[in-house]
Amino acid sequence: MISFKQLSLEAKAAVAAGVLFFSMMLSRSYLAEQLELRMWRWLLRLQMALFTNALMLIGSLHVWRSTVTTFSRSSAASSFCFVPWKIAVFMFLALAHSSFFTLLFLVAEEPYFFSLAAYTCLGAYIILIFFLFALGSVEQAYKLLAGRGARAGNGNKNSRTAMKPVLAVMLTLVLTVVGLLNASQPPTVNSVEIPVHKLPSTMNNLKVVLLSDIHLGPTVGKTKLAMIVRMVKALKPDITVIVGDLTDSEAEIIRPAVEPLGELDSPLGTYFVTGNHEYYTSDVSNWFELLKSFNIRPLHNENVKIFSPKGTDDWFCLAGVDDIEADALHYSGHGMDLKKALSGCSSENAIVLLAHQPVAAKWALQERPDINLILSGHTHGGQIFPLNAGAYFLNPFFVGLYKVGQNTFVYVSPGTMYFGIPMRLGSRAEITEIILRSP
Repeated sequence: MISFKQLSLEAKAAVAAGVLFFSMMLSRSYLAEQLELRMWRWLLRLQMALFTNALMLIGSLHVWRSTVTTFSRSSAASSFCFVPWKIAVFMFLALAHSSFFTLLFLVAEEPYFFSLAAYTCLGAYIILIFFLFALGSVEQAYKLLAGRGARAGNGNKNSRTAMKPVLAVMLTLVLTVVGLLNASQPPTVNSVEIPVHKLPSTMNNLKVVLLSDIHLGPTVGKTKLAMIVRMVKALKPDITVIVGDLTDSEAEIIRPAVEPLGELDSPLGTYFVTGNHEYYTSDVSNWFELLKSFNIRPLHNENVKIFSPKGTDDWFCLAGVDDIEADALHYSGHGMDLKKALSGCSSENAIVLLAHQPVAAKWALQERPDINLILSGHTHGGQIFPLNAGAYFLNPFFVGLYKVGQNTFVYVSPGTMYFGIPMRLGSRAEITEIILRSP
């Protein structure tokens, strides 16, 4: 039987990740009611950061061997640039690994430079891992197809081996700069007209502004939120809705950064539903109270009647459900409850549902196909390459407008900001201006 000491470093990292994952499950099951809430929150996030770092260590070992060990066996090792290169690679990996710990120690009104640098390195790390793997796969496929011809070129083996990490690093640098520049731009305003079955004619052209996935935390602060609020106010919406993942931190810690939300003044109200990241903070109740102080109404498996601004008795039902992650986390008093959320909403009136995740939108339509419009977020449009492909295949609705059946539409926002990594590749941050049309 192989002992732990005999395992490779990658295998040891995988074992450590497994142990940490098991400890998280135990903590959620047995420690949630025994520890003081703040301590339990901190422990859970620490375990998550350690678990993620254990998984990342497998990739980091590959990066080090590809970008450092490979060159240590060549003439490049004697170059005066080699030692600084080793230090640079080490610092890059260390910053990438430290990014998740900034959620514990470095959250304030405005982002710290260290947090921005750490999450930038995390984004570059993901891109670099992808290119090292992709180029390695191409190399192996070439060898397989070339067969004996590949052996004839063994004299150039070292140069080919060196070219792979060099090309991967160059591509990563270019895409990192492009991603940073893209994410630094203000969100684009996307105007979408959606016909809503049974919407009263007096509410034709009603304007709803959709915000999602702002992720106030280590890399998004008060300045960016204030910019978003100014852009929303310029659109003069009748209703503003925030469909989850507003924050990655506790309400008390990041309260000063949230203050711009108090300037939202949509005449028919501003509404909020939880995303999965609100439950990761384990501070949902305090967030609800904070948002209420800014005249933002959380829809906690509940609904409101939105009456026509023209002073008639016409109305439609606006409902919101808790994020489905609350069920997975066994978050007390929370969880998607569509029956409760739509209580009193009949098919005689138009129904608009706010649900953070597209998976929740799919489940809701399976249970209540009479819902006319669902507004979601969560996917970020993949946020950065190569995560776009994963987000596309993991969600029943990826980004943009979808028609389901005869009278139902689903709109998925690509996110108003970004999570952690201050980069966008293959996606663009968006504020969505939705014009509701009466049929």
